Amino acid sequence: MTFEVIDADGHVTESWEQLQRYLEPPYNKRSTGFPYFPQDGWDRRLKGTRGDWAGDATSWLEAMDQGGMAVAVLYPTLGLFMTYTRDPEWAVVLCRAYNTLLHEEFTKVSPRLKAVALLPPQDPDAAAAELRRAVTELGCVGAMLPADGYYLLGHARYDVVYAEAQRLDVPIAIHASGTDWNLGATEPFPKFIQAHTMSHVSGQMRQMVSTIFEGVPARFPRLRIAYLEAGAGWVPYFVQRMDEEFEKRGHVEAPALTKLPSEYVKGGTIYVSCEADETLLPQAIEYVGARQIVYASDFPHWDHSYPKSLKELIDRPDVTEAHKRQILSENPRRLYRLTR
Repeated sequence: MTFEVIDADGHVTESWEQLQRYLEPPYNKRSTGFPYFPQDGWDRRLKGTRGDWAGDATSWLEAMDQGGMAVAVLYPTLGLFMTYTRDPEWAVVLCRAYNTLLHEEFTKVSPRLKAVALLPPQDPDAAAAELRRAVTELGCVGAMLPADGYYLLGHARYDVVYAEAQRLDVPIAIHASGTDWNLGATEPFPKFIQAHTMSHVSGQMRQMVSTIFEGVPARFPRLRIAYLEAGAGWVPYFVQRMDEEFEKRGHVEAPALTKLPSEYVKGGTIYVSCEADETLLPQAIEYVGARQIVYASDFPHWDHSYPKSLKELIDRPDVTEAHKRQILSENPRRLYRLTR
């Protein structure tokens, strides 16, 4: 292999105790037990038999060396469920604390570790301000908004966030969380295997419909958007469905768009992550374009298979060497504007 491997989506297993150290006064006096962890009761790690721990920089660097990764872009774990925090003021404070934690305990330790800022969807104005602080003061290479939960990210109230991201030339990543709470109008699943099977792709489909049909890529043509942790195989089917709907009703109900949804998706500013072993990856590459797919380890979550997943992708005979280079190195470098 003649290129550097970049993980476009790894995770920090931050703890509440860690986060408390970075809470600003007087919020550091607040005690709420689980401040933003999902209260669904699922045993995600199957009594401790699944997943790993990566709550500090040393753990991450050791994992990277094990698989031969050069750079990792880090996302939260508990913070994936920020969307369910009801108090907007508290959500803003938690995001600031988490982003400071990432800077102090991860990115300052090694240039191989990059951070994506956690933003509070509850308060778009505060989210834009925190995005600016995270990028200009903490060196974050992007920001995350949740795929799941109440909020539809195509709403114009988020334009202030997208405008700031476009100005700063950093991507907005829409990331799934792994719960079925985004399906709130339906009977909840009785087992986590059912909820988890549905959660990631359903959340991303919902947000892709919202962001594209509401015209986010039309209003912000230089904004890079990444839909992460749902794989890539669903994209050809779903985007073709969006095109069909647009051709029938778009002139009335999606007036912000000047071209087909698929043309925005294939236009070079929208990215998706892939699973190393997904059967339909070649079809996704053919449809979306190899330039817009990135590798995500999902380390250290319960369902990751890194470093096996990295080797699986590298060894695939149905993906060309040129496409592997793009997915594993060139695309994440372009998405996050990483310099060598």
